Amino acid sequence: MDNAALLYALVQNALDGIITIDDIGTIETINPAGCILFGYQQEEVIGKNISMLMPSPDRERHNNYLSKYKITRKASIIGVGRDLIGMRKGGDLFPMKLGVSEVKYSGRTIYAGFIHDLSKQKIDEEKYKDYASHLEELVEERTKSLNDTIFALEKAKEKVSISLEKEKELSKLKNRFLSMASHEFRTPLSTVQLSASLIEKYAIPFESEPIGKHIAKIKNSVKSLTAILNDFLYVEKLEIGKMKPEFTCFDLVKFGEEITEEMQLLAKPSQNIVFKHIGVPTMIYLDANLLKNCAINLIGNAIKYSGDSCCIDFTTEINDADYIISVHDDGIGIPLEEQKHLFQAFFRAHNTGSIPGTGLGLNIVSRYVSLMKGTADFKSNEQEGTLFTLTFPIS
Repeated sequence: MDNAALLYALVQNALDGIITIDDIGTIETINPAGCILFGYQQEEVIGKNISMLMPSPDRERHNNYLSKYKITRKASIIGVGRDLIGMRKGGDLFPMKLGVSEVKYSGRTIYAGFIHDLSKQKIDEEKYKDYASHLEELVEERTKSLNDTIFALEKAKEKVSISLEKEKELSKLKNRFLSMASHEFRTPLSTVQLSASLIEKYAIPFESEPIGKHIAKIKNSVKSLTAILNDFLYVEKLEIGKMKPEFTCFDLVKFGEEITEEMQLLAKPSQNIVFKHIGVPTMIYLDANLLKNCAINLIGNAIKYSGDSCCIDFTTEINDADYIISVHDDGIGIPLEEQKHLFQAFFRAHNTGSIPGTGLGLNIVSRYVSLMKGTADFKSNEQEGTLFTLTFPIS
Protein backbone atom coordinates (compact mmCIF):
# COMPACT_ATOMS: atom_id res chain seq x y z
CA MET A 1 0.00 0.00 0.00
CA ASP A 2 1.44 3.39 -0.99
CA ASN A 3 1.49 6.38 1.34
CA ALA A 4 -1.54 8.06 -0.28
CA ALA A 5 -3.66 4.95 0.11
CA LEU A 6 -2.52 4.56 3.73
CA LEU A 7 -3.32 8.16 4.54
CA TYR A 8 -6.74 7.85 2.93
CA ALA A 9 -7.51 4.70 4.95
CA LEU A 10 -6.47 6.42 8.20
CA VAL A 11 -8.69 9.43 7.52
CA GLN A 12 -11.65 7.33 6.50
CA ASN A 13 -11.44 5.15 9.60
CA ALA A 14 -10.54 7.83 12.14
CA LEU A 15 -12.80 8.06 15.21
CA ASP A 16 -12.67 11.87 15.21
CA GLY A 17 -14.12 14.08 12.48
CA ILE A 18 -11.60 15.37 9.92
CA ILE A 19 -12.50 18.24 7.56
CA THR A 20 -10.30 20.03 5.07
CA ILE A 21 -11.04 23.58 3.85
CA ASP A 22 -9.37 26.00 1.45
CA ASP A 23 -8.06 29.40 2.45
CA ILE A 24 -11.50 31.01 2.28
CA GLY A 25 -13.24 28.33 4.34
CA THR A 26 -14.81 26.14 1.65
CA ILE A 27 -15.14 22.49 2.69
CA GLU A 28 -13.19 20.21 0.34
CA THR A 29 -13.35 16.87 2.21
CA ILE A 30 -15.06 15.38 5.25
CA ASN A 31 -14.51 11.88 6.59
CA PRO A 32 -17.31 9.48 7.69
CA ALA A 33 -16.80 10.29 11.40
CA GLY A 34 -17.26 14.00 10.58
CA CYS A 35 -20.48 13.26 8.68
CA ILE A 36 -21.85 11.27 11.63
CA LEU A 37 -20.77 13.97 14.07
CA PHE A 38 -22.54 16.79 12.24
CA GLY A 39 -25.40 14.71 10.81
CA TYR A 40 -24.74 15.48 7.13
CA GLN A 41 -24.00 13.45 4.02
CA GLN A 42 -20.71 14.30 2.26
CA GLU A 43 -22.47 15.90 -0.71
CA GLU A 44 -24.41 18.20 1.65
CA VAL A 45 -21.29 19.90 2.99
CA ILE A 46 -18.57 19.64 0.32
CA GLY A 47 -18.29 22.95 -1.52
CA LYS A 48 -20.09 24.78 1.33
CA ASN A 49 -18.47 27.22 3.73
CA ILE A 50 -17.32 25.72 7.01
CA SER A 51 -19.40 28.33 8.83
CA MET A 52 -22.48 26.14 8.19
CA LEU A 53 -21.23 23.90 10.99
CA MET A 54 -21.02 26.79 13.45
CA PRO A 55 -23.69 28.49 15.57
CA SER A 56 -24.00 32.25 15.83
CA PRO A 57 -22.03 34.42 16.34
CA ASP A 58 -19.06 32.28 15.21
CA ARG A 59 -20.82 31.59 11.89
CA GLU A 60 -20.96 35.29 10.96
CA ARG A 61 -17.40 35.96 12.16
CA HIS A 62 -15.69 32.95 10.57
CA ASN A 63 -14.33 34.65 7.44
CA ASN A 64 -12.97 37.45 9.61
CA TYR A 65 -11.26 34.87 11.83
CA LEU A 66 -9.47 33.36 8.81
CA SER A 67 -8.35 36.77 7.53
CA LYS A 68 -6.86 37.70 10.92
CA TYR A 69 -5.14 34.34 11.19
CA LYS A 70 -3.44 34.80 7.77
CA ILE A 71 -2.06 38.11 9.01
CA THR A 72 -1.13 37.26 12.64
CA ARG A 73 -0.64 33.46 12.40
CA LYS A 74 -2.12 33.24 15.91
CA ALA A 75 -4.03 29.96 16.16
CA SER A 76 -6.17 31.24 19.06
CA ILE A 77 -7.99 33.57 16.69
CA ILE A 78 -9.80 30.67 15.01
CA GLY A 79 -10.27 28.78 18.22
CA VAL A 80 -7.57 26.20 17.63
CA GLY A 81 -6.98 23.96 20.63
CA ARG A 82 -9.97 25.38 22.49
CA ASP A 83 -13.29 23.92 23.49
CA LEU A 84 -15.86 25.19 20.98
CA ILE A 85 -19.50 24.64 20.08
CA GLY A 86 -20.47 22.76 16.91
CA MET A 87 -23.90 22.70 15.24
CA ARG A 88 -25.50 19.60 13.77
CA LYS A 89 -27.79 19.51 10.76
CA GLY A 90 -30.94 19.79 12.83
CA GLY A 91 -29.58 22.79 14.73
CA ASP A 92 -28.55 20.84 17.84
CA LEU A 93 -25.43 22.19 19.48
CA PHE A 94 -22.68 20.06 20.98
CA PRO A 95 -19.31 20.71 22.61
CA MET A 96 -16.17 19.87 20.70
CA LYS A 97 -12.41 20.39 20.71
CA LEU A 98 -10.88 21.72 17.49
CA GLY A 99 -7.33 21.20 16.29
CA VAL A 100 -6.27 22.87 13.02
CA SER A 101 -3.22 22.12 10.90
CA GLU A 102 -2.04 24.31 8.00
CA VAL A 103 -0.99 22.05 5.11
CA LYS A 104 0.87 22.93 1.89
CA TYR A 105 -0.62 20.77 -0.83
CA SER A 106 -0.21 20.94 -4.64
CA GLY A 107 1.19 24.47 -4.49
CA ARG A 108 -1.57 25.89 -2.31
CA THR A 109 -2.52 26.17 1.37
CA ILE A 110 -5.31 24.13 2.89
CA TYR A 111 -6.42 23.67 6.48
CA ALA A 112 -7.21 20.34 8.12
CA GLY A 113 -9.53 20.45 11.11
CA PHE A 114 -9.55 17.61 13.67
CA ILE A 115 -12.79 17.60 15.64
CA HIS A 116 -13.30 15.60 18.85
CA ASP A 117 -16.81 15.30 20.28
CA LEU A 118 -16.86 16.36 23.96
CA SER A 119 -20.52 15.57 24.61
CA LYS A 120 -19.89 12.54 26.82
CA GLN A 121 -16.99 14.26 28.57
CA LYS A 122 -19.17 17.30 29.32
CA ILE A 123 -21.96 15.08 30.64
CA ASP A 124 -19.45 13.33 32.86
CA GLU A 125 -18.06 16.70 33.98
CA GLU A 126 -21.55 17.85 34.90
CA LYS A 127 -22.07 14.65 36.83
CA TYR A 128 -18.78 15.20 38.61
CA LYS A 129 -19.72 18.81 39.29
CA ASP A 130 -23.08 17.74 40.67
CA TYR A 131 -21.38 15.03 42.70
CA ALA A 132 -18.74 17.48 43.93
CA SER A 133 -21.46 19.97 44.76
CA HIS A 134 -23.37 17.26 46.61
CA LEU A 135 -20.20 16.32 48.46
CA GLU A 136 -19.60 19.95 49.36
CA GLU A 137 -23.14 20.25 50.66
CA LEU A 138 -22.74 16.98 52.53
CA VAL A 139 -19.41 18.09 54.00
CA GLU A 140 -20.91 21.44 54.91
CA GLU A 141 -23.90 19.72 56.49
CA ARG A 142 -21.70 17.24 58.38
CA THR A 143 -19.35 20.03 59.43
CA LYS A 144 -22.28 22.05 60.72
CA SER A 145 -23.59 18.97 62.51
CA LEU A 146 -20.13 18.33 63.95
CA ASN A 147 -19.80 21.95 65.02
CA ASP A 148 -23.23 21.78 66.63
CA THR A 149 -22.20 18.59 68.41
CA ILE A 150 -18.92 20.15 69.56
CA PHE A 151 -20.82 23.23 70.75
CA ALA A 152 -23.29 21.03 72.60
CA LEU A 153 -20.44 19.02 74.12
CA GLU A 154 -18.69 22.22 75.20
CA LYS A 155 -21.91 23.43 76.80
CA ALA A 156 -22.39 20.05 78.45
CA LYS A 157 -18.78 20.16 79.60
CA GLU A 158 -19.36 23.58 81.12
CA LYS A 159 -22.49 22.31 82.87
CA VAL A 160 -20.66 19.22 84.10
CA SER A 161 -17.80 21.39 85.30
CA ILE A 162 -20.20 23.67 87.12
CA SER A 163 -22.07 20.65 88.45
CA LEU A 164 -18.81 19.08 89.65
CA GLU A 165 -17.80 22.30 91.36
CA LYS A 166 -21.19 22.49 93.04
CA GLU A 167 -20.93 18.83 94.00
CA LYS A 168 -17.47 19.42 95.46
CA GLU A 169 -18.76 22.40 97.40
CA LEU A 170 -21.76 20.44 98.65
CA SER A 171 -19.46 17.57 99.58
CA LYS A 172 -17.29 19.97 101.56
CA LEU A 173 -20.34 21.39 103.32
CA LYS A 174 -21.61 17.88 104.03
CA ASN A 175 -18.25 16.82 105.45
CA ARG A 176 -18.09 19.95 107.60
CA PHE A 177 -21.58 19.23 108.91
CA LEU A 178 -20.76 15.59 109.60
CA SER A 179 -17.59 16.60 111.41
CA MET A 180 -19.41 19.28 113.41
CA ALA A 181 -22.32 16.99 114.24
CA SER A 182 -20.04 14.13 115.25
CA HIS A 183 -18.10 16.34 117.65
CA GLU A 184 -20.85 18.64 118.92
CA PHE A 185 -23.31 15.83 119.67
CA ARG A 186 -20.78 13.83 121.62
CA THR A 187 -20.80 16.22 124.63
CA PRO A 188 -24.56 16.10 125.31
CA LEU A 189 -24.58 12.34 124.68
CA SER A 190 -21.76 11.87 127.18
CA THR A 191 -23.75 13.96 129.65
CA VAL A 192 -26.87 11.85 129.10
CA GLN A 193 -24.82 8.66 129.51
CA LEU A 194 -23.25 9.94 132.74
CA SER A 195 -26.59 11.15 134.07
CA ALA A 196 -28.20 7.77 133.33
CA SER A 197 -25.39 6.02 135.23
CA LEU A 198 -25.83 8.39 138.20
CA ILE A 199 -29.60 7.88 138.21
CA GLU A 200 -29.03 4.12 138.15
CA LYS A 201 -26.67 4.45 141.13
CA TYR A 202 -29.00 6.67 143.16
CA ALA A 203 -32.01 4.47 142.33
CA ILE A 204 -30.45 1.32 143.78
CA PRO A 205 -31.98 1.87 147.25
CA PHE A 206 -35.45 2.10 145.72
CA GLU A 207 -35.10 -1.27 143.97
CA SER A 208 -37.49 -0.05 141.23
CA GLU A 209 -37.72 -2.32 138.21
CA PRO A 210 -39.35 0.37 135.97
CA ILE A 211 -36.53 2.79 136.74
CA GLY A 212 -33.97 0.13 135.76
CA LYS A 213 -35.75 -0.57 132.47
CA HIS A 214 -35.90 3.11 131.53
CA ILE A 215 -32.25 3.63 132.42
CA ALA A 216 -31.34 0.64 130.22
CA LYS A 217 -33.34 2.16 127.33
CA ILE A 218 -31.54 5.49 127.78
CA LYS A 219 -28.14 3.78 127.73
CA ASN A 220 -28.99 1.72 124.65
CA SER A 221 -30.28 4.80 122.82
CA VAL A 222 -27.11 6.73 123.70
CA LYS A 223 -25.02 3.79 122.46
CA SER A 224 -26.97 3.68 119.17
CA LEU A 225 -26.60 7.43 118.62
CA THR A 226 -22.90 7.25 119.41
CA ALA A 227 -22.49 4.46 116.85
CA ILE A 228 -24.32 6.59 114.23
CA LEU A 229 -22.10 9.58 114.97
CA ASN A 230 -19.03 7.37 114.71
CA ASP A 231 -20.20 6.22 111.25
CA PHE A 232 -20.61 9.84 110.17
CA LEU A 233 -17.15 10.65 111.49
CA TYR A 234 -15.59 7.67 109.69
CA VAL A 235 -17.24 8.71 106.42
CA GLU A 236 -16.04 12.29 106.83
CA LYS A 237 -12.46 11.11 107.41
CA LEU A 238 -12.64 8.81 104.39
CA GLU A 239 -14.02 11.60 102.18
CA ILE A 240 -11.23 14.04 102.99
CA GLY A 241 -8.54 11.37 102.89
CA LYS A 242 -7.61 11.55 106.57
CA MET A 243 -8.09 7.83 107.13
CA LYS A 244 -4.74 6.11 106.56
CA PRO A 245 -4.11 2.45 107.43
CA GLU A 246 -1.44 1.70 110.04
CA PHE A 247 -0.21 -1.82 109.46
CA THR A 248 0.99 -3.82 112.45
CA CYS A 249 1.58 -7.48 113.21
CA PHE A 250 -0.99 -9.07 115.55
CA ASP A 251 -2.51 -12.42 116.50
CA LEU A 252 -5.64 -13.08 114.43
CA VAL A 253 -6.98 -15.78 116.77
CA LYS A 254 -6.72 -13.54 119.83
CA PHE A 255 -8.28 -10.76 117.76
CA GLY A 256 -11.23 -13.01 116.81
CA GLU A 257 -11.79 -14.26 120.31
CA GLU A 258 -11.89 -10.74 121.77
CA ILE A 259 -14.39 -9.53 119.16
CA THR A 260 -16.55 -12.62 119.69
CA GLU A 261 -16.65 -12.00 123.43
CA GLU A 262 -17.45 -8.32 122.94
CA MET A 263 -20.19 -8.88 120.36
CA GLN A 264 -21.78 -11.75 122.31
CA LEU A 265 -22.69 -9.17 124.97
CA LEU A 266 -24.63 -7.23 122.32
CA ALA A 267 -26.34 -10.27 120.79
CA LYS A 268 -29.99 -11.13 121.39
CA PRO A 269 -30.60 -13.49 124.33
CA SER A 270 -30.71 -16.73 122.34
CA GLN A 271 -28.22 -15.78 119.64
CA ASN A 272 -24.87 -17.53 119.72
CA ILE A 273 -21.70 -16.26 117.99
CA VAL A 274 -19.39 -19.13 117.09
CA PHE A 275 -15.75 -18.28 116.35
CA LYS A 276 -13.44 -20.61 114.39
CA HIS A 277 -9.93 -20.22 112.97
CA ILE A 278 -8.66 -22.20 109.99
CA GLY A 279 -4.94 -22.69 109.41
CA VAL A 280 -1.85 -23.16 111.57
CA PRO A 281 -0.43 -19.58 111.33
CA THR A 282 -2.11 -16.99 113.53
CA MET A 283 -0.08 -13.79 113.00
CA ILE A 284 -1.17 -11.31 110.34
CA TYR A 285 0.01 -7.90 109.12
CA LEU A 286 -2.92 -5.48 108.72
CA ASP A 287 -4.48 -2.43 110.40
CA ALA A 288 -6.03 -3.94 113.55
CA ASN A 289 -8.37 -1.01 114.22
CA LEU A 290 -9.78 -0.91 110.69
CA LEU A 291 -10.17 -4.70 110.64
CA LYS A 292 -11.91 -4.62 114.03
CA ASN A 293 -14.36 -2.01 112.77
CA CYS A 294 -15.11 -4.20 109.74
CA ALA A 295 -15.66 -7.35 111.84
CA ILE A 296 -17.84 -5.54 114.42
CA ASN A 297 -19.92 -4.00 111.64
CA LEU A 298 -20.53 -7.33 109.90
CA ILE A 299 -21.30 -9.21 113.14
CA GLY A 300 -23.52 -6.32 114.30
CA ASN A 301 -25.52 -6.56 111.07
CA ALA A 302 -25.81 -10.33 111.52
CA ILE A 303 -27.19 -9.75 115.01
CA LYS A 304 -29.68 -7.09 113.81
CA TYR A 305 -30.97 -8.92 110.77
CA SER A 306 -31.16 -12.45 112.23
CA GLY A 307 -33.84 -14.07 114.39
CA ASP A 308 -33.80 -14.17 118.18
CA SER A 309 -32.55 -17.76 118.22
CA CYS A 310 -29.79 -18.38 115.72
CA CYS A 311 -26.13 -19.17 115.28
CA ILE A 312 -23.76 -16.59 113.75
CA ASP A 313 -20.52 -18.03 112.34
CA PHE A 314 -17.43 -15.83 112.65
CA THR A 315 -14.46 -17.42 110.88
CA THR A 316 -10.84 -16.36 110.34
CA GLU A 317 -8.38 -18.10 108.04
CA ILE A 318 -4.74 -17.83 107.05
CA ASN A 319 -3.56 -19.81 104.04
CA ASP A 320 -0.54 -19.54 101.75
CA ALA A 321 -2.00 -16.63 99.78
CA ASP A 322 -4.58 -14.74 101.86
CA TYR A 323 -5.95 -13.59 105.17
CA ILE A 324 -9.70 -14.25 105.19
CA ILE A 325 -12.43 -12.96 107.53
CA SER A 326 -15.99 -14.24 107.07
CA VAL A 327 -19.32 -13.76 108.85
CA HIS A 328 -22.32 -15.97 108.10
CA ASP A 329 -25.90 -15.63 109.36
CA ASP A 330 -29.29 -17.19 108.66
CA GLY A 331 -31.13 -13.86 108.71
CA ILE A 332 -33.46 -12.04 106.32
CA GLY A 333 -30.93 -11.92 103.47
CA ILE A 334 -30.63 -9.29 100.76
CA PRO A 335 -33.11 -9.08 97.83
CA LEU A 336 -31.39 -10.11 94.59
CA GLU A 337 -32.41 -6.95 92.68
CA GLU A 338 -30.91 -4.71 95.37
CA GLN A 339 -27.60 -6.49 95.91
CA LYS A 340 -25.73 -4.32 93.39
CA HIS A 341 -26.33 -1.27 95.63
CA LEU A 342 -25.26 -2.93 98.87
CA PHE A 343 -21.94 -1.12 99.37
CA GLN A 344 -23.30 2.33 98.42
CA ALA A 345 -23.49 4.97 101.14
CA PHE A 346 -26.93 5.38 102.81
CA PHE A 347 -28.39 2.37 100.97
CA ARG A 348 -30.74 0.10 102.90
CA ALA A 349 -32.62 -2.83 101.41
CA HIS A 350 -36.41 -2.56 101.39
CA ASN A 351 -36.81 -5.65 103.57
CA THR A 352 -35.03 -4.09 106.59
CA GLY A 353 -38.36 -2.63 107.72
CA SER A 354 -38.14 -0.80 111.04
CA ILE A 355 -34.74 -2.21 111.98
CA PRO A 356 -32.61 0.88 112.74
CA GLY A 357 -29.56 1.76 110.65
CA THR A 358 -27.92 4.53 108.59
CA GLY A 359 -26.90 2.53 105.52
CA LEU A 360 -23.28 3.61 106.07
CA GLY A 361 -21.84 0.51 107.73
CA LEU A 362 -21.17 -1.64 104.68
CA ASN A 363 -19.91 1.35 102.71
CA ILE A 364 -17.37 1.98 105.47
CA VAL A 365 -16.41 -1.72 105.54
CA SER A 366 -15.86 -1.73 101.78
CA ARG A 367 -13.69 1.37 101.91
CA TYR A 368 -11.67 0.17 104.92
CA VAL A 369 -11.02 -3.14 103.17
CA SER A 370 -9.95 -1.25 100.03
CA LEU A 371 -7.53 0.87 102.10
CA MET A 372 -5.89 -2.39 103.24
CA LYS A 373 -5.68 -3.61 99.60
CA GLY A 374 -8.35 -6.26 100.15
CA THR A 375 -11.71 -7.15 98.62
CA ALA A 376 -15.18 -7.44 100.15
CA ASP A 377 -17.61 -9.99 98.70
CA PHE A 378 -20.92 -11.52 99.74
CA LYS A 379 -23.43 -14.21 98.87
CA SER A 380 -27.03 -13.81 99.91
CA ASN A 381 -30.52 -15.15 99.32
CA GLU A 382 -33.63 -13.51 100.72
CA GLN A 383 -34.89 -15.34 103.84
CA GLU A 384 -31.87 -17.68 103.69
CA GLY A 385 -29.12 -15.53 105.17
CA THR A 386 -25.89 -13.87 104.07
CA LEU A 387 -22.19 -14.70 103.94
CA PHE A 388 -19.71 -11.79 103.93
CA THR A 389 -16.08 -12.53 103.06
CA LEU A 390 -13.14 -10.14 103.41
CA THR A 391 -9.99 -11.26 101.61
CA PHE A 392 -6.54 -9.69 102.00
CA PRO A 393 -3.67 -10.98 99.87
CA ILE A 394 -0.45 -11.74 101.75
CA SER A 395 2.17 -9.51 100.17
